[in-house]
Amino acid sequence: MVPHKSILFSGILLFLFVFTEVAAAQLTVYSGRNRALVEPLVNRFEAETGINVRIRYGGTTQLAVAIMEEGRRSPADIFWSQDAGALGALHANSSLMKLPENLADNLPPQFTNPDYTWIATSGRARVLAYDVNRTDVTALPESIFDLTKPEWRGKVGWAPSNASFQSFVTAMRATEGDERTREWLRQMKANGAVAYNNNNSILQAIEAGEVLVGLTNHYYIDRAKSANPNYVISSHSFEAGDVGNLINVAGLGILSSSNRQAEALKFIEFMLQDFAQQFFMNEVFEYPVKIDLGESDRMLEGMLEITPDINLDALRDLDETLRMLRQTDLL
Repeated sequence: MVPHKSILFSGILLFLFVFTEVAAAQLTVYSGRNRALVEPLVNRFEAETGINVRIRYGGTTQLAVAIMEEGRRSPADIFWSQDAGALGALHANSSLMKLPENLADNLPPQFTNPDYTWIATSGRARVLAYDVNRTDVTALPESIFDLTKPEWRGKVGWAPSNASFQSFVTAMRATEGDERTREWLRQMKANGAVAYNNNNSILQAIEAGEVLVGLTNHYYIDRAKSANPNYVISSHSFEAGDVGNLINVAGLGILSSSNRQAEALKFIEFMLQDFAQQFFMNEVFEYPVKIDLGESDRMLEGMLEITPDINLDALRDLDETLRMLRQTDLL
């Protein structure tokens, strides 16, 4: 017996409806964040919302460039940046939609840009790492500019080729100007600052006694301390407002070309929930960006009291920073 045409038609309509719903319930994320750092949260988001997430992992800068080159044809719905500079670049390119301002209700103003086109998910601080057994803490410098003094000759490790250092230099240019920044770089080099490939290498050099202190991000030290309570390296912050205390962020923006903006907004809301913020704090060892997490309030408030006053969108000016590093023979 041949099924009635109306039954066949209804079945086709049901299939198309289900197919359309499944196709719609998918997000494409371009992530400059490392897979190991964010995958547990992404998996939980999928399980709780039923929204499938397809992620393209890569370097933050490279993915931002790809989005700008793809334009409105980009398959990305969300950009998850490791660095505020790349978010600022996409904002300047009009690639990001304006987010609902109530997303930032429990966030300090530093953790979104003035136009609300991106929002931070976690933060990391620049610090001066030092060996607690070989360092007189009372003699540690009050300003990052003090590291050019004779007493620090040959004792400072840094990583000019590292992206986080380059973002810091961009921040120095924004707050102190190009001339002072260029002079600081030249004086640091003349004072025998020792170059390493990355932050971990700096900490290893301090442990080995090659240098006494090093410019790095706070979470490398915190992770090591979590694994080894007797870890000999600790972190020092400069005086309040010093650019050496820069707080950079990882953050999210929704592409203005996305046709899944409602689902993308759910993704951002998810990453700002308390359990996600606790994950960034306890598992990734970055700072949470919310001010109502109880145990983290003191830590977050202390961080915000000393960070320089800067619009993090300014970190997008990386090309001039790279040019300056080359001019000073640091790259």
